[in-house]
Amino acid sequence: MKNKIWLAIPVALLAIQFIQPDIRNPPVVAAMDIQQVANPPADVKAVLKAACYDCHSNETRYPWYSRVAPVSWWVANHVDEGREALNFSTFGALSPGDRSEILEEAGEKVTEGEMPLASYTWMHPEARLSAAQRNLLSGWLNANGGEGAGAPENDGQGAGEAESGDADDDD
Repeated sequence: MKNKIWLAIPVALLAIQFIQPDIRNPPVVAAMDIQQVANPPADVKAVLKAACYDCHSNETRYPWYSRVAPVSWWVANHVDEGREALNFSTFGALSPGDRSEILEEAGEKVTEGEMPLASYTWMHPEARLSAAQRNLLSGWLNANGGEGAGAPENDGQGAGEAESGDADDDD
């Protein structure tokens, strides 16, 4: 009986390799990307690319292990959930109010250390944020999130430098 179980395990592991999730990236429209829409400074762009884009954009770089089940299922699920929560590649499709809200929420998650996920940074050390990077990213996200921020006319330098006086007209 034990021999059958030990034989069944590798057979099952081999069989599940034929059940692969779709890990193709959707098309990227540069004009819709947060880099074009909100124009973050270069240092913020670099942190976003290194620590956020794999799960929160249509530019996911899938490592070799994302093609090995059951890990492939877990990776695909994380990317799907990440894109559903915030997709930097489709940021321009959001209303100004939604942009502000989502940036504010992202800023809170970065500030509180909830993002990037520890399970991601374990395998991707380049995504581990130093205290300075965490402050830089959360500062930019918080400055561009909240009431009235995140509109297309915002130059990426902060909510206070967007149009003043009529920031509430978007709602």
